[in-house]
Amino acid sequence: MNSPATRGRNGKDSRRRKASRGRSRLRLPMRYLLPTTLLVALLAMLMLRGYVHSEILADHRVRDAAPTHQVPEDVLTGGPVIDARSGDAKTLRIPDRRIVLTFDDGPDPVWTPKVLDKLKEYDAHGVFFVTGNMAARHPDLVRRMVEEGHELGLHTFNHPDLSYQSSARIDWELSQNQLALAGAAGIRTSIFRPPYSSFSDAMDNKSWPVTEYIGSRGYLTVVNDTDSEDWKRPGVHAIVERATPKNGKGAIILMHDSGGDRSQTVAALDTLLPDLKAKGYTFTRLTTALDAPSAHTPVTGFALWKGKAFVSAVAVSERITGVLVVGLAAIGALVLARFGLMLLLSFLHARKVRRRNFSWGEPLSRPVSVLVPAYNERACIEATVRSLAASEHPIEIIVIDDGSTDGTADLVEAMRLPRVRVVRQQNAGKPAALNNGIRHARYDIVVMMDGDTVFEPATVRELVQPFADPRVGAVAGNAKVGNRDSLIGAWQHIEYVMGFNLDRRMYDVLGCMPTIPGAVGAFRREALERVGGMSEDTLAEDTDITMALHRDGWRVVYAENARAWTEAPESVQQLWSQRYRWSYGTMQAIWKHRRAVIERGPSGRFGRVGLPFVSLFMVVAPLLAPLIDVFLLYGLVFGPTGKTVAAWFGVLVVQAVCAAYAFRLDKERMTHLLSLPLQQILYRQLMYVVLLQSWITALTGGRLRWQKLRRTGAVEAPGGVSAQRRGTGSAPERRPVG
Repeated sequence: MNSPATRGRNGKDSRRRKASRGRSRLRLPMRYLLPTTLLVALLAMLMLRGYVHSEILADHRVRDAAPTHQVPEDVLTGGPVIDARSGDAKTLRIPDRRIVLTFDDGPDPVWTPKVLDKLKEYDAHGVFFVTGNMAARHPDLVRRMVEEGHELGLHTFNHPDLSYQSSARIDWELSQNQLALAGAAGIRTSIFRPPYSSFSDAMDNKSWPVTEYIGSRGYLTVVNDTDSEDWKRPGVHAIVERATPKNGKGAIILMHDSGGDRSQTVAALDTLLPDLKAKGYTFTRLTTALDAPSAHTPVTGFALWKGKAFVSAVAVSERITGVLVVGLAAIGALVLARFGLMLLLSFLHARKVRRRNFSWGEPLSRPVSVLVPAYNERACIEATVRSLAASEHPIEIIVIDDGSTDGTADLVEAMRLPRVRVVRQQNAGKPAALNNGIRHARYDIVVMMDGDTVFEPATVRELVQPFADPRVGAVAGNAKVGNRDSLIGAWQHIEYVMGFNLDRRMYDVLGCMPTIPGAVGAFRREALERVGGMSEDTLAEDTDITMALHRDGWRVVYAENARAWTEAPESVQQLWSQRYRWSYGTMQAIWKHRRAVIERGPSGRFGRVGLPFVSLFMVVAPLLAPLIDVFLLYGLVFGPTGKTVAAWFGVLVVQAVCAAYAFRLDKERMTHLLSLPLQQILYRQLMYVVLLQSWITALTGGRLRWQKLRRTGAVEAPGGVSAQRRGTGSAPERRPVG
């Protein structure tokens, strides 16, 4: 019996262990934290970009003219500068022979520099009523305006008609406009021009309350009394004529440096500025013309840093989303090129191997060895072995029990089938089990399969025929999903037929098959011995050995009629584990064989053709492919919705054509393709995250262990007899895998 002191220590240890487990549960692993952070950052950048491009929170409504009886008569008949700051509105006019050139809607990266150049050329100053979204995107132009002595005014952030907006939205438009100016030039301003404004006599019962509210916030409202109508692009002569004041009067002239093609505006300045200067006019700032203090006030402290942070965030979002757009175009081109290449090369492969006179050489009839590595495969090993026993080709069957704890080896031995041997070993992993099986194999051709897979009677015969060509070192079979009755199984069925088997036809023609599937593959024993057998260096030993064979100069081909039926994962958790291991193992294999790029001979050919091709289409392109879905979602929410949907359906149609052709080649029913659109929306997202997680694991130097998937043993080859009918008891309960 434990002493009280011992029990006390044990209790404390137990509490510490529980606390440690609690902390570990609360700690978010890097593989989840980093993808989540990247996703949130990407969405934040897209939202910010949409905000500054007037795709989010923008209001493009423009109100028609309303009655004017609520507007003071002094305003309707007064000057273009309205001062409602004290509550009693008054208006101001520009003195004679003074011109205030005003430019709305900028800054624009194309036209604003040209306008500034003209003003500088003629030593003229003006007022730029900038929108916050443009100022935030082009802060260098805002700084240039201030440095060259021009005055800045607010023109809201997103250019809405303020008569439709609440006071809170008006405050938001003003504060965001000021935030952009603070970040771009370190100033704030006290002058404002409402979007869609005109002359003072155009004030009405809807716009006047806005002007009063703007005044209460401490701003002078500036409209105009001379409209050049340059926004209509009536021609240079017409713009000059309309912008020229009559009888030496002072004027606030409305022009634009953004919002479209402003080449006529720039050309008009070349005439207007020297002509009016010759007539004695002075081009000046608004506050200078009114003999008032400058509208600019320096911004300091937290407000300055807040503005700089906002402008910097906009710059980052612009650059990164620009890169993403380029990436989207690149991935779109890659996807279409890959689909086109798949269709063309798959057609050439099928036409070649289906010719009546096609032959690999003299038909092979000599026995081969079939290796079945098994670890806790009791649920399905019997169906696997019985499918092999029914083979039309002479074989020996070697089941390598890798330290199973569920009686897998005992069950195989109890079957007492001829030509079946069981080799037992301590648990050492699949590569070690396969190498052990190779040592026990009697024949020079070795077939490898998984313990959860069943073969058709003709599978082995079809799989070994290419070895009649002495250059062939390995053959990939046609792995098919047996449990396709569930939705996730149907999605994997589409992936196997289209993404794997159609790919293998393409890679066969290109001579750079990346992977002999573990479920159904055959190897020349000599080839295996020359490359050192199955390696434990990566988690994708099938990809590793295939690349090693290419580098050793062997051909690796695809046998479409060597069909094997495998049990695919039936839960998201188990599918995640399997694909995570696959993608991470593929990256490991590519990295392991990277020196092939600089080597000579067969290794160099594979390194300069196969490795880039596999890396591009199996690692890089799938990682960038989520951009299609991200921009789809963005386009659906913030528009243009019609074009976005059309583009997405266009890509879907291309995929559907490829999938339909792949199903036709494999003689599969087309009904499973009905779930293709849903697969593109849901299933692909899971694959994206898995690949991203694999990248993170690789970049952070993480390690990934083997994960054993639970099997149900429900998969059979078409026409097979169930274990229950063979008298082995009731069929195993069908449970979700994982």
